[in-house]
Amino acid sequence: MLRERAPEAGPTTDLMRKAYARWAPVYDVVYDKLTEPAARAAVQAAVAHGPRVLEAGVGTGLSLGYYPRDSFVCGVDLSEDMLKRAGRKVARRGLSHVKGLQVMDVCRLGYKDASFDAVVAQFLITLVPDPEAALTEFLRVVRPGGGIVLANHFGQSNGPVARVEEIVAPLCTKIGWSSDFKATRIEAWARRNGVEVVGLAPTFPGGFFKILRMRKPG
Repeated sequence: MLRERAPEAGPTTDLMRKAYARWAPVYDVVYDKLTEPAARAAVQAAVAHGPRVLEAGVGTGLSLGYYPRDSFVCGVDLSEDMLKRAGRKVARRGLSHVKGLQVMDVCRLGYKDASFDAVVAQFLITLVPDPEAALTEFLRVVRPGGGIVLANHFGQSNGPVARVEEIVAPLCTKIGWSSDFKATRIEAWARRNGVEVVGLAPTFPGGFFKILRMRKPG
């Protein structure tokens, strides 16, 4: 299923790798309970398309235990430090449905076309250097009729909250977050590529996170 990967991306990717190396030791403590409802909803939406799922930006593997045991899950992440922690979770909990964890740039996935029923990316797409390139890779590795599921905070389109989000965006980026990335950017990519946007649903806490579901033509 693997193919040869293109070279790593440039300085922006390197900065993200370093940022998550710093985050890795405390990531679970900070994000586990906060993100669990959204992560569970994203996993449920992904496996509805079938058992073969790629989790892009799997991080420390917080959501790997949410998949059905008869699924076939591969996880990729830019951070080797995060993946080491994910691997320990898999071994400790006996998560036999997790078939592989690999260091990989989501903008240059090392998988053949149509390898998965779905790709799920949680709290990732707003932070990658080229979100459209990542989405195009997700589309490539998903089978016709398969799904792309994104769990994320998406900024408000307009109004006073949108302005605040845009002001604090540079600070949020430095701590590994994004405040002003809007779902309309992803929806525009979907229209250009003939991808169906199935829905955008709010989730915990108070709709701050949302689940964006898309379906590949086929």
